[in-house]
Amino acid sequence: MRAFLIISSAILTGFPAILMAQTPPPATKAAPAATKSATPAAKSATPSTAAKSAKAKAATPAAAPGALTTDDQKTIYALGLSMAQQLSQMGISPAEYAIIKQALTDSAAGKPALELNAWQAKFGPFAQARSAKMAATEKAKGKAFLDAASAEPGATRTSSGLVYRELAAGTGPTPKSTDRVRVNYRGTFMNGSEFDSSYKTNKPAEFPLNGVIPCWTEGVQRMKVGGKSKLVCPSEIAYGDQGRPSIPPGSTLIFEIELLAINP
Repeated sequence: MRAFLIISSAILTGFPAILMAQTPPPATKAAPAATKSATPAAKSATPSTAAKSAKAKAATPAAAPGALTTDDQKTIYALGLSMAQQLSQMGISPAEYAIIKQALTDSAAGKPALELNAWQAKFGPFAQARSAKMAATEKAKGKAFLDAASAEPGATRTSSGLVYRELAAGTGPTPKSTDRVRVNYRGTFMNGSEFDSSYKTNKPAEFPLNGVIPCWTEGVQRMKVGGKSKLVCPSEIAYGDQGRPSIPPGSTLIFEIELLAINP
């Protein structure tokens, strides 16, 4: 299990950490307010000069962020990614990321716009309400996806909601829930984007079958060694309404699994 930056124990109530990274949308920096000229209008620059000056400033490109060259810089950047992972569980919008960026800037300058202690009690209810809203949205999309998946040729829908489809038949033994198995797998969201894969590391995963999400415990017991299957897992037998740092609350997940071996 990977460790993640804890923003606040109150914010993260109900958000256990295990799986992957998301980068927040870039925040738009507000333009500075125009300063009042100290000289009378009659002595200001001529219109043509002022227009040329404004045009020149507009054409000047913004400075690019510095390259991450040291371990400290890369670690700090990774801390930001970890914060973003956890914030993503609350469906933070681009405009809200801009507020967070402003809060960091204000705090670093020692000029916060409000008193932190006065608002900490709202963190837990806010996080829970946002997570529940995201879960409801994901579940609605998941129901339609599961219905379509269960209608595919060869698919079976079990009483738990799992949609199981064999992709290639195996010829070896079938594992029990108490067995330790070795597998290759790929996990994707409903839109096809990948969130985890043993193929990327070229290293199969090994684990006790009763120590993983219920969808896997049930689905892999339907397989024979040497076979490959597709599991479509409703959130109730995957990561539930809490999700994970890389998995939104209420997510329906798709896994393609190759059962390589049953290990003693």
